[in-house]
Amino acid sequence: MQNNNKKLSLSSRIFIGMFAGILTGLILQLANNHIGDLDFEIFSIAFSTYGFFVEGIFHAGGKIFINSLKMLVVPLVFVSLVCGTSSLADPSKLGRLGGKSIALYMFTTFVAVTFAMTSALIFKPGGGFNRPAETIDYVAKEAPSLVDVIINMVPSNPVSAMAEGQMIPIIVFAILFGISMSFAGEAGKRLSSFFSDVNEVIMKIVSIVMNFAPYGVFCLIAKLSATIVPSDIFAIGAYFVNVFFILILHAIIVYPLLLKFITGLNPLILLMKLKEVAVFAFSSASSSATLPLTIATARQKLGVSRSVSSFTLPLGATINMDGTAIMQGIATVFIAQAYQVDLSTADLIMVVLTATLASVGAAGVPGVGLILLAVVLQQVNLPVEGIALIIGIDRLLDMTRTVVNVTGDSTIATIVAKTEGELDEDVYHDRSLTDKVEQAK
Repeated sequence: MQNNNKKLSLSSRIFIGMFAGILTGLILQLANNHIGDLDFEIFSIAFSTYGFFVEGIFHAGGKIFINSLKMLVVPLVFVSLVCGTSSLADPSKLGRLGGKSIALYMFTTFVAVTFAMTSALIFKPGGGFNRPAETIDYVAKEAPSLVDVIINMVPSNPVSAMAEGQMIPIIVFAILFGISMSFAGEAGKRLSSFFSDVNEVIMKIVSIVMNFAPYGVFCLIAKLSATIVPSDIFAIGAYFVNVFFILILHAIIVYPLLLKFITGLNPLILLMKLKEVAVFAFSSASSSATLPLTIATARQKLGVSRSVSSFTLPLGATINMDGTAIMQGIATVFIAQAYQVDLSTADLIMVVLTATLASVGAAGVPGVGLILLAVVLQQVNLPVEGIALIIGIDRLLDMTRTVVNVTGDSTIATIVAKTEGELDEDVYHDRSLTDKVEQAK
């Protein structure tokens, strides 16, 4: 007798968790905003309920889930890169993989910021603002110079870099370690077998943690919905709509066109198979936290080989910042318009170049989006205080930016795999593999 009680797929459960979180958060915010109209006893109950759930259960649940994923990032990146580079029998192949990946990531970032600034110059989101920013305590942390970024790529202490989560030094050390293993003969083969086993164990931990994704997403979205201030959105609606619209266009037009032009593959298949990755990226607002699911999806649903996915995706999570570049381009023009400052052609070119190059060193900088924006503003002599105009809604846009970034990572990985003959096209075109990640558990 056939069992008709099929278990809901992970993507379906995540969607349910997200929408349940939105509804729960809005109800709690609505109740909290009207507790002053109630009598004292109900007032006390309502207030304590709001704090108990929003600052207690939802805050703790979301943080625990994000921490559980961040816990996996360093070992996953290190072990995956070691396995990927050590499996490349031809050292020149590593150069091709790196060259193609970095060139494509930089190209899409350049297109993103150029596209974004052009739209902002046409639609003028800051044209009707024309007033100084409110005083908000935002102090831009000092970003590293280009020379420091290059120097810090090579870790003086790999263990310290791992402890501090400095991704670029970890990537450099992992690549060197993997290359050395491939030249170490029998000792390298024994180590390669060991790291392959460790990689399997880590991916199993990923599948276990992802079983809790719907609950983690619920907590994250519920807290956001309960605490977001609607006035922050409406006050700068033109900027919000401009950034959001360009983010979506970049994800559904630029990436698919690039994939179709270079590989001839149907981009709709890729977008459909990335729905779980997109939902989780939106909820977590972290490319690094989404990386375990991105790698699993690329291997099991898109047919990207282990050697390519182990190299290209961790690299992309570190240097691919298309979503952030879009925000920087539009925000710079918006702030210039709000302060009634005319940007010259040279200024616009400087913004494009600064935003593109800064993305390479972004991973080691806390609060990446706003800090890099401060760097860009300083390059064209705009007031850094202008960040106060957009800081209130940056969280919502940050969530959308992350979706764009992980979509770009997966697209580039697929392109590189296809051009290297490392893409299983039967897996890629098999639309029945939508839920394979769950089935593998």
